[in-house]
Amino acid sequence: MSLTTNEETTKPLLTISEVAEVCRVAPRTVRRWIERGEMAAHRLGRQVRISEKDLKIFLRDRWSG
Repeated sequence: MSLTTNEETTKPLLTISEVAEVCRVAPRTVRRWIERGEMAAHRLGRQVRISEKDLKIFLRDRWSG
């Protein structure tokens, strides 16, 4: 078994506050998007993180129309 690293696996995950800052909304709004399934998120124990890839997909889908 070999482990490979690619660009996506080496990028850090973003906090809810960081995503809120990028989207210019309150952290609670980001939590609502996650709860409604509009934004993908990863749970690490009690922490919630969002990958840069998932944020880009969310932004593309949300504001492309």
